[in-house]
Formats: sequence, structure tokens, C-alpha cells
Amino acid sequence: MFKSIKLRAALAIIVFLAALVYLLPSFDLPLPETWKKYLPTDKIHLGLDLQGGMHLVLEVDTQKAIEATVERMTHDLKEAMMENKVRFRNIERKAGSLYLELRDNPSRLALEKILKEQYPDLVISTSEVVEGIDKLTLEVNDRRLAEMKKHAVDQSLETIRNRIDQFGISEPEIIPEGKDRIIVQLPGIKNPERAKNLIGKTALLEFKLVDDENSLANALAGNIPEGSVLAQGYNVDRATGRKTQVDYLLKEKVLLTGDALDNARMEISDRFGFPHIAIKFNAQGAKDFERITGENIKKRLAIILDGVVHSAPVIEDRISGGRAVITGAFNDNEASDLAIILRAGSLPAPVNILEERTIGPSLGKDSIEKGIWSIILGGILVIIFMLFYYKLSGLIANTALAVNVILIFGVLAAFKATLTLPGLAGIVLVIGMAVDANVLIFERIREELRLGKTPRAAIETGYKKAFITILDTNVTTLIAALFLFQFGTGPVKGFAVTLSVGIIASMFTAVFLTRIIYDFFVWNRQIRSLSV
Repeated sequence: MFKSIKLRAALAIIVFLAALVYLLPSFDLPLPETWKKYLPTDKIHLGLDLQGGMHLVLEVDTQKAIEATVERMTHDLKEAMMENKVRFRNIERKAGSLYLELRDNPSRLALEKILKEQYPDLVISTSEVVEGIDKLTLEVNDRRLAEMKKHAVDQSLETIRNRIDQFGISEPEIIPEGKDRIIVQLPGIKNPERAKNLIGKTALLEFKLVDDENSLANALAGNIPEGSVLAQGYNVDRATGRKTQVDYLLKEKVLLTGDALDNARMEISDRFGFPHIAIKFNAQGAKDFERITGENIKKRLAIILDGVVHSAPVIEDRISGGRAVITGAFNDNEASDLAIILRAGSLPAPVNILEERTIGPSLGKDSIEKGIWSIILGGILVIIFMLFYYKLSGLIANTALAVNVILIFGVLAAFKATLTLPGLAGIVLVIGMAVDANVLIFERIREELRLGKTPRAAIETGYKKAFITILDTNVTTLIAALFLFQFGTGPVKGFAVTLSVGIIASMFTAVFLTRIIYDFFVWNRQIRSLSV
């Protein structure tokens, strides 16, 4: 038995020391270089409500994603019909549908063949013949629509996560909610407006040729040539900072998009000292860019970001190497953030901010202080009660309680969990649950002593009878906590984390650790009576 006590004590000491090793860095103590090299240095991460920051609820405009996809389908279908010599009079996108006018029945049959072979997701929803013209409306089928919406949300989630990771915010929480919403929590953020711009910018990068063959004045008067579109850009006077709007007439066809980028970074111009964004294309993008510039020498190539023309330089020669620059009215932060956005990729659809909450660091500091005081005061009251009511056995329970709290914080640090204000509430609850387990054990031991049993037998029977009740109570609570963690968000999840960890730790300390102490005194010190 004594050997068994030593093995169990060794296990308890190892667990306690491991928790202490993970917890110590959170106290901001000066750690030696050897510790930093070989031992954990991560601190307990504080949630938004404890260190301040920003909470955003975003809504992905999935309808815009559908419209963008249908727009691409419209251009692709137009080229497919031209390749197959299908006679049509008009084809255009209207909202999330595709509107088409055919000249004769053979054209209708040829279109149906193209749809069946190349566009199975498009179905003819309405058809009307007016003066010999077959007017059709094509719709995307329901299955494909659901896929497009889900893809838009998933891609938005991943893109926002990449942007925030590159921005350097530690421990952000980015999770989906419902069908089209995303919750973003940024602890410790110091520039909320910059963060919102970084998250919400669509960043659709496009390269189009400037239409210098047609009159810009006529286009501005309403006579826009077929296959061309109007766009705006800005010229900036570097001396005064004044912006002047510039109109452009562009070819509608997109020659290259941001999907072809491999990297983007902010650089400072050697000549003027102004920031610009240097972009590098991937292997396929570099080939396409070289081909595009080679085919359009002496023409202007517009670089467009989110519909705004940032520059439209003349192509002097074929550009190889897959590199280009984006100039504009950027300051250093704007250029740096835009480079981050381009590296992370464009959003498939606009995101709208439905809810915004900013929590100041002072409020977080107050929350920490109040939470810690609640733990201290709750713990002191429990300690006093246990000492007064159960005497020396109460001291054993209080020792286990102190170890329990250290284990909880050590596990949070080890698994890099985030501690929130509801999490502190969970710790206070666990303190009560841990003591409750000892109360059950002590009352059982008292009953056995009243029956005249020896301390050794009373302890054995007391633990045995109380264990099943303690196990049932803790397991059912743990299951509830796991469900809260799985399906809850924000504060609910923070509460579930500490509650789950605390339940496991309290089972270890209230049952396993206290039993070791009792067995040590009963078997090693041969005590004749129990103070309980």
C-alpha cells in the first residue's frame, strides 16, 4: 500500500509541476534564457472582454456573389455561342438571371445543346416569342445556387482570416454564424477603423485595356460603345493632396485578375519617395501578363481595384518577369494594408457590418480585477467554511482546492485557450463544485465513523460510496459543458472552456489528491482518529 501511495503521489506531483511550468510565464516574471529555450513561454490568452478590442458581426452579400458568377457565365456563354455560330441578338445579366434573345428555332436548339454539354447548372425558366424573337430567361438551378452561397461564405471566412493573420493580431476569433454571417473578435486591437477597412475591402483587382478607339466625350454623354464601360479614377496633387476625378472608357473584357497574383508588398519609390504596391504574378499569370503586354504595345492598360482605376500606363514593350506596380494616392499604412489584402486574395462578395462593439482596455482591466476578486473572495469564504466545519479534513480539501485552481490555469495556458469574463465565472462555479465533492466524501466518512468503523475503513467506504454520486454529477455537467462549447459562441464558449477544464481538474484533486493525503496519514502515520 505504501508503494502505491508513493506512485500516486509522484503522479500528482508531476501533474502539479507541469501545470505550474505552463502557468509561470503568465505572471510576467523574468525567466532565464534556458527556460525560454526549452520550456513553455506562452501566456494565458485573454479574451476580448478582458483586454479590450473589437467585436464585429459581418454579413456576406451572397446575392452579389451570385450576380458576379452569373456575369462570368454570361460572358462565357456569349463566347461559346459565337464559337458555335449561334445567332442571337442580345445577351445580358439581369440581377441573378441571364437574359437572352435568339433569332430563330435552330438557334434555340443549338443553345440547348450548349447548355446541356457545357452549362448544366443553367436552366431555361421562361421563354416567350415576340415578333419572331425568342426571349429567354436562364436561371441557375437551386443546387448550384446553394453551393455558390456556401462557397462565398467559406471563401470570405478564409480570406478574412488570412488578412487578419498577416495584419499581426494575436488570438483573433473568426467563426461562421448561421448561413451568411461571420463573427470577428479582435482582442487588443488599437486601430479599429484600420481593422475594419482591412476586413471589409473587397479588393477585386482587374486589368483592362483603355478604349482609346472611341470617344470618351460621347460615352459620357450616354453613347457607350458595345463592349466598353465607363470607370473613374483619381489624380492626386502630391503637393496639396487634392484629388481630381478622371473618367476612363475601358474595354469591358477583363484580361487578368488578382487571382493571378503570387505576392504583393509595399515599396517606396526611389525617384519620388512615395509608396506604391509591387505585385508579382504566379507562373501562369506571368505568362498571361507577358502575352497581354506583347499584344497591346502602345496601348494603355488600366489597373483597377474595386472598380476604381488607380493607373493606366502606356505599354511601351512586352513585359516579362511577371512584375508590375500599382501607384495611387496611398500613404504608408494604406499601401501596406492594400498589399496585405492583395496577398490574402479578394472577397468573393461584399461584407456588411451588422454589429460593431469596441471595448476599451480600461474596461477590460476592470473586468479582470473584479473577476480575480470574485475568485479570491469566493475562495476565502469556502476555505473559512471548510476549516470551521470539517477542521483538519477541511484543510486537506482547501489544499486540493488551491491545486485545482492552479491546474485550471495551467491547462488553459498549455492548450492556448482564451480566458474570458464568463470563463472566470466558470472557475468560481468549479470552486463550489470541487468543495461539494469533498463535502459528499466527508459526510460519508462521518457516517462510517458513527457506525464505529476504524479511520482506515471509514475512509475506504466513504470514498467508495461517494465516488459514484460525484462521478454522475460531474459527468452530466461535463456533457452539458461540451455541448455549450460545441454549439455556443463568444461568452458561452468561454464559460464552457473553464467549466470543462475545471470539472476534470476537480475530479482529480477532490477525489484522487485528497485520497492520497488521507492514505498517507492512515497507512504511514498510523493515525487513530480523524478530524472531520
